[in-house]
Amino acid sequence: MKKNETTSQVALAVRACLEKKAEDITVLRLDEHSSGFTDYFLLCSGANPRQVQAIADEIDHQLSAIGVEPKHTEGRTQADWLLMDYVDFVVHIFSETARKFYGLERLWKTATRVELSDLEKPARKPAAAKTSKRATAAAKSKTPAKSAARKRAPAKRTRKSSGP
Repeated sequence: MKKNETTSQVALAVRACLEKKAEDITVLRLDEHSSGFTDYFLLCSGANPRQVQAIADEIDHQLSAIGVEPKHTEGRTQADWLLMDYVDFVVHIFSETARKFYGLERLWKTATRVELSDLEKPARKPAAAKTSKRATAAAKSKTPAKSAARKRAPAKRTRKSSGP
């Protein structure tokens, strides 16, 4: 999957977490060398099992609407630590106690924290040098563009005759 698609899907999942009032939302971009299985972790907490389920349902609903389904899901019955694997990113929804106990942020301390605003930024494209036809022609003839423009003769104007 392209990086732009992945970041927009992670951003959509973060917004779904926000809609269900998830707490302590964290996005980690994993280091390529230390993690060969996914690019991002989305971590958040719910105050109780019902909220954990609601957050998972909202993420699933939002991503399913654009045709993205999890490859694997774990923990739906306990709702203490719910995991949704979307291959390029993994969502971890914890109860507050489970999150403190497992401490994934501590385990993946080499990962880079990413803000929602960073995920929503369009990917930078390399700046293409804009050149006009005149500048291109001047470069080919190894003459500066201004002098090439001066050397051109003005267009001839013709007069229309008013009579037959």
